[in-house]
Amino acid sequence: MERRDFLKGAALGAGLAAASPAGAAVSDPGLPNTRPQDPADLPFVTDAGERRGEMLYRPFGNTSEKISAIGMGGFHLGKSAVTDDEATRLIHAGIDRGITFMDNCWDYNQGRSEERMGIALEQNGYRNKVFLMSKMDGRTKEEALKQIEQSLRRLRTDHIDLVQHHEILRYDDPDRVFAEGGAMEGFMEAKKQGKLRYIGFTGHKDPRIHLQMLSVAQERGFHFDSCQMPVNVMDAHFRSFSHLVLPHLVREGIAPLAMKTFGDGVILKSDAPIKPIEYLHFSLNLPVSVVITGIQNQRDLDQAFEAVKTFKPMDKATVAELLARSKPYALEGKYELFKTSATFDGTAKNAAWLGEDVQGVKKLAPVME
Repeated sequence: MERRDFLKGAALGAGLAAASPAGAAVSDPGLPNTRPQDPADLPFVTDAGERRGEMLYRPFGNTSEKISAIGMGGFHLGKSAVTDDEATRLIHAGIDRGITFMDNCWDYNQGRSEERMGIALEQNGYRNKVFLMSKMDGRTKEEALKQIEQSLRRLRTDHIDLVQHHEILRYDDPDRVFAEGGAMEGFMEAKKQGKLRYIGFTGHKDPRIHLQMLSVAQERGFHFDSCQMPVNVMDAHFRSFSHLVLPHLVREGIAPLAMKTFGDGVILKSDAPIKPIEYLHFSLNLPVSVVITGIQNQRDLDQAFEAVKTFKPMDKATVAELLARSKPYALEGKYELFKTSATFDGTAKNAAWLGEDVQGVKKLAPVME
């Protein structure tokens, strides 16, 4: 990526400080590992959401959709430790109690995560009760379309409510997605065919790469419907998505989707004096549309609903005290391995998932909404 393109992304982030809601502090994205002066200077919710039964519901960006504040993570449902029958039971139980947001990905567990979710949703009309999301790794139009078709078959549906460009981890990923013959062309074609309704992107490596993706989209005149990113008590201290990216999403009406509240369990192993419920409360306290959490047993499911039941918007002093407890464990990103290692980088280990590079294409393609 050329330096001028990096600077565009950096400038987008630097311009957020004055425009961010709730006085959110945004540090200089041009510096590596930049930390805000006050980690608790974050945008907070003043309204927990619409409470119905056991669940809270929040707007999906600036659309008319409302989704559950807790989302069921598809990766954990596809693990070998979970049986097919148990996955179906957990999905049904979660939906019956109010979860509507279903997270998944084309590459999770070699497709088993989507297959299990598809089996569960096909039964007794459950598909009509949820907002279904999946993610695609392909960076070319051809590969993206192929993966969308595979996901539709596995999920046993004729459309996916939200499809996201997965693992935007490299500074050249935005250019590849938006290039002529790139994945965005495939997404737009699938949308016209009614195979998907909304478009977003995900990533977990560095907030400045998210800013670059948003900058390239802005240049193309494209408005993302959603953006998925790590949101947790460690993130607020290190390469912070909550500080650098979240205020922009809120301002632009892009639905923020929170993930890695527990960092696939790694953060819980830090021995930080923080309870699992507090981790969930911290994420729910930010203006995110949904907190996606891994649920692979009844304990996980009950814990998620207990977090919703007991959540009340926290003020800055309460958040500051919580972040003070996490700070000694967070400053070097030791427990956010998705930022500091390749452990969570599926597309880095499986480059074929991205598809062939678009050779010789230098200009970005126009995007027609």
